[in-house]
Amino acid sequence: MRFIDEYRDAQSAQHYARQIAQVTRKPWTIMEVCGGQTHAIIKFGIDELLPKEITLVHGPGCPVCVTPVELIDKAIEIASRPEVIFCSFGDMLRVPGSEKDLLSVKAQGGDVRIVYSPLDALKIAKENSDQEVVFFAVGFETTAPANAMAVHQAYLQNVKNFALLVSHVLVPPAMEAILSSPQNRVQGFLAAGHVCTVMGYSEYEPIAKRYRVPIVVTGFEPLDILQGVYMCIKQLEEARYEVENQYTRSVRRDGNRPAQQLLREVFCVLPRRWRGIGQISGSGLGLTKKYKEFDAEQKFGLTERSVEESSECIAGLVLQGVKRPNECPAFGTRCTPERPLGAPMVSSEGACAAYYRYRKK
Repeated sequence: MRFIDEYRDAQSAQHYARQIAQVTRKPWTIMEVCGGQTHAIIKFGIDELLPKEITLVHGPGCPVCVTPVELIDKAIEIASRPEVIFCSFGDMLRVPGSEKDLLSVKAQGGDVRIVYSPLDALKIAKENSDQEVVFFAVGFETTAPANAMAVHQAYLQNVKNFALLVSHVLVPPAMEAILSSPQNRVQGFLAAGHVCTVMGYSEYEPIAKRYRVPIVVTGFEPLDILQGVYMCIKQLEEARYEVENQYTRSVRRDGNRPAQQLLREVFCVLPRRWRGIGQISGSGLGLTKKYKEFDAEQKFGLTERSVEESSECIAGLVLQGVKRPNECPAFGTRCTPERPLGAPMVSSEGACAAYYRYRKK
């Protein structure tokens, strides 16, 4: 546990809190764009260590949370087919569609399986050649390389009964959408360390310059986050707007070049609708022409559809950092992890789930 405990040392945390207080002269609002960071902030009370001038708001850092209702409905439609084995990570099963969720499909006899890797789904496809196997490919740039590898392997091995239902989203366009919104109050970002492990952080540099916001690539442990906040506040107080890397033990400016090359081969950039936010140009990934035969939407002839989201759920405002989860009238009453109105209450990275678990009172 030494390599975890050293990033959770209480005395070091207090030291960073004092350093942050010393450099803070004005009120600032900082957004973290990672669900793992959100949970760490709420679980360890990091925001409560900071001076009152600093406000931390939670961004669209949970890929499960931003998966649109219509795509959940498509997943349910595919999973309900008798010839399909539908594979997914576990936290997608409880995300509500317009009428039900994937767990309901499983309860009604659908072959819905929880896997821990898209390569597990590919293995299932090879073992069940008489059935169609679909993997729900959800995530940011972090999980995209593994999904790209699964499709690439299916192509090389000529596995025809394997497909992806793709719901990949990209972080930089979402950050730009937040910064250009009339409701924006974000003055600095803590960027997701795991995304930058894959993609590097050079693509954030034009955003920092254009919108005059500091962006600090940050890890997930308490000391990582406190150091990231310190670096961000120091920039703001000095009127600097740069990209800095706190997470140097894992992130390099250029990222993982082989993974990026695989992504460019398998996926292309396209517009993507985000749950609670709407469509963001250039914010999603879809399969390239070479790999279109593995596109579940095309394979099952699914058409575009428009689904209204719950009017009672304020997930969109939470994901944009406009409101906190406990400002929702339904929080903890009409919306709970057992009976969620929106995805942020279900996902292990959702802000609402973090508040419900650690700050319900």
